[in-house]
Amino acid sequence: NMSTVEELKLRVRELENELIKCKQRRSAEGDATGKEPQARARIEKMSAEVVDSNPYSRLMALKRMGIVEDYEKIRTFAVAVVGVGGVGSVTAEMLTRCGIGKLLLFDYDKVELANMNRLFFQPHQAGLSKVEAAEHTLRNINPDVKFEIHNYNITTVDNFAHFMARISKGGMEEGKPVDLLLSCVDNFEARMAINTACNELGQVWMESGVSENAVSGHIQLMIPGETACFACAPPLVVAANIDEKTLKRDGVCAASLPTTMGVVAGLLVQNTLKYLLGFGTVSYYLGYNAMQDFFPTMAMKANPQCSDSHCRNQQVEYSKKEAERPKQEVVVEEEQVVHEDNEWGIELVSEVTEEELQAASGPVPDLPEGIHVAYSIPEKKPLKSLPYLDITFEHCALQYREF
Repeated sequence: NMSTVEELKLRVRELENELIKCKQRRSAEGDATGKEPQARARIEKMSAEVVDSNPYSRLMALKRMGIVEDYEKIRTFAVAVVGVGGVGSVTAEMLTRCGIGKLLLFDYDKVELANMNRLFFQPHQAGLSKVEAAEHTLRNINPDVKFEIHNYNITTVDNFAHFMARISKGGMEEGKPVDLLLSCVDNFEARMAINTACNELGQVWMESGVSENAVSGHIQLMIPGETACFACAPPLVVAANIDEKTLKRDGVCAASLPTTMGVVAGLLVQNTLKYLLGFGTVSYYLGYNAMQDFFPTMAMKANPQCSDSHCRNQQVEYSKKEAERPKQEVVVEEEQVVHEDNEWGIELVSEVTEEELQAASGPVPDLPEGIHVAYSIPEKKPLKSLPYLDITFEHCALQYREF
């Protein structure tokens, strides 16, 4: 019975998570007795009160300064983060500190000492699943956030079906979709799986990545049917259908800098906040080149010949919505002819008033219409006795003389 098998798998996963939690309690940054650090009490409503005990006062200041109209709305959003590594873990932490309503974390990997060059994870968490270690740390940072973790690989058939179910029904209100999905994975297979799921569900998502040489990265907003999906303009590895596993060599790994990953995570979360809270300009694509401090931007439309059939279907739906949307008439104001005395419509305008002209020029002679005196030479007046500076080098002295 398939339902029984799925229930058993789910139960095994729950027991594994409980076991990891028990191990984590013993190794967590608690006191010598092994007790977990005391978390603060949950805060039911965000407050703008400026006191040391209010973790939201500086966030709520955005409202007072006119940046965000309603910052409290952040608590109504659910965001899925796929990949809790160098970029994803920092992304999850930033969203947690910002007071997001709910975070869904997906990752199948474990914390290793090789990850310590990156941000967020700590050495004592080595061996724990990344999602469990992340949840423990994030819950201590902000207990107001709801967390849902899934420790599996989304690219397998069974897990992909469950992944799609949680994306479409794991929102703030159970049964509703998440508001945004953030891809922080490090391989094209997982990106294509996310792309397929979001195209089929019509789910808006943002993709992020860091180059193998660790000195460049990017973020990209994907709106199914409107903007280019990952399959609309695929990288060479995807377009040529190359197996990524064949590109890896023993003893060779990609470079990794916590600085670059921190910058990309910051750009990703900033774009997320702008998209969810409706302030500023949301970037469709924003790159980062650390070597030249260059930030390229662009926007790509969906490809009508995209290899993903769900993307093409979404494009049809988007075109229908655009056709039904009432068109706004653009009123073009006709330029008024300022001067009709000549065929070019040119008018000569003086830069000074008549009073200023009279005061500067004295009596104005009779001149043809349209011609004005620009300036006049003032009358010569006898010079008064004025001092001047004379340097006499013979006596090495300064002397003042008069005319």
